[in-house]
Amino acid sequence: MNAIHVAILIAGYIVLVGTSGKLLNYILTNFSSRPISQTLSKEAIDTGFIIGKCENFLILTFMFLDAYTALALIFAAKSIVRREDMSKNSLFFLAGTMINVTYSIMVGLAVKIVIGIYDLS
Repeated sequence: MNAIHVAILIAGYIVLVGTSGKLLNYILTNFSSRPISQTLSKEAIDTGFIIGKCENFLILTFMFLDAYTALALIFAAKSIVRREDMSKNSLFFLAGTMINVTYSIMVGLAVKIVIGIYDLS
């Protein structure tokens, strides 16, 4: 792996962590009847933001390491940590997790394709 590959990997982390929250907020706000700020408490939003960024980092790292089965760890840990919140607003937490995981995987695949680690054929 050369310096250009490392720069692309770092850029992938920056893009993912920098844009995932905005994308998630945009999608959840536009597809629900109420804005997230009216549905969830400030504490739940702040906790979700931190957990989401950790989730992004772990998913991207696991993808670069080809440890796809480790992605299940994220779901298990998140369901334990957010158990109480999920019982109150399950739609937001499930949709948020699915959007965040899908976006993280898409960014990871894009970075792997650009670097040439992932072969499309």
